[in-house]
Amino acid sequence: MLRTFDQLTTAVTLVLLAASTAVAQTPAGRDMRIAYETASAVNGYSSFTVFDDVSVEVDEGVVMLTGKVTMPHKRDDIAKRVARLDGVSQVVNKITVLPLSRFDDELRQQIARSIYGHANFWNYAAMANPPIHIIVERGFVTLTGVVSSEVDKALARVLAHQFGARSVTMQLRTDAEVRAAELGDPRHDDTD
Repeated sequence: MLRTFDQLTTAVTLVLLAASTAVAQTPAGRDMRIAYETASAVNGYSSFTVFDDVSVEVDEGVVMLTGKVTMPHKRDDIAKRVARLDGVSQVVNKITVLPLSRFDDELRQQIARSIYGHANFWNYAAMANPPIHIIVERGFVTLTGVVSSEVDKALARVLAHQFGARSVTMQLRTDAEVRAAELGDPRHDDTD
């Protein structure tokens, strides 16, 4: 059975599901545990920042990593960390490395300062792993992660648009959308 987790921050809720001994003994339970441990390994990686984004899929112990990171060593280090986890039979590393660009670096910094410097996002900025990720590739911006409300989602979009990005794509989801997707509610599976 295929388990997909679009954002690493949603894996925190999986610990509650994986806590049941009965569930943990099933293949699906093992995959959920591996997904949670993978998310923890990625979030615990000291070079993983708000400018990187990694998604995880687990199917019978095979972990597929997708997303984008700012440096080649991050791609390799993350795969090595995941490969060492108990129960992982194989790692399929499809993480891509963002191109080097001074413009992109400056745009990342401007957007991060704008979002995390805004009073509405101070609680997010204070987290060990801030949940809003800012992916910039050739001037195109994608915001990923999980926020508390539709207001935060809309405000992040406005703040990201003010620095000359070619476009801003929103893949932020609210906590409610994440919970609905985990429960299989098709009305909330897609991002805008």
